[in-house]
Amino acid sequence: MGAKLTIGKLAEAAGVNIETIRYYQRRGLLDEPPKPLRGHRRYASEQAKRVRFIKRAQALGFTLDEVGALLTLDAACACTETRGLAHRKLTLIEKKMADLAAMHQVLSNLVKQCDTGSGDAPCPIIDVLAQE
Repeated sequence: MGAKLTIGKLAEAAGVNIETIRYYQRRGLLDEPPKPLRGHRRYASEQAKRVRFIKRAQALGFTLDEVGALLTLDAACACTETRGLAHRKLTLIEKKMADLAAMHQVLSNLVKQCDTGSGDAPCPIIDVLAQE
């Protein structure tokens, strides 16, 4: 089972702060061990791996609800469903990237219009944003 860690040591081992551990517990992503009488809760060292998994999944754009689903799928050894969830996330990211590229193009063109315009004319950026 591994060493037993206090919440502070667990947070340190996982590279997060204590409040992150508590938040994951409130969200149901991490079990809260029982508190012994006049003692401190002790966490299995393997919990650090779970916390790191949650943080890495979040860094890839998964919401905490989706992370919960991934954890459930992992427990069920459901690789096909996990792949489907990851594929849906990938599709969403690709759409966001396309949207960001379009936004980049529009803003880039507006900045160029400002660079080539005269100081007397209305600002093209303000004009475009104010159009109905």
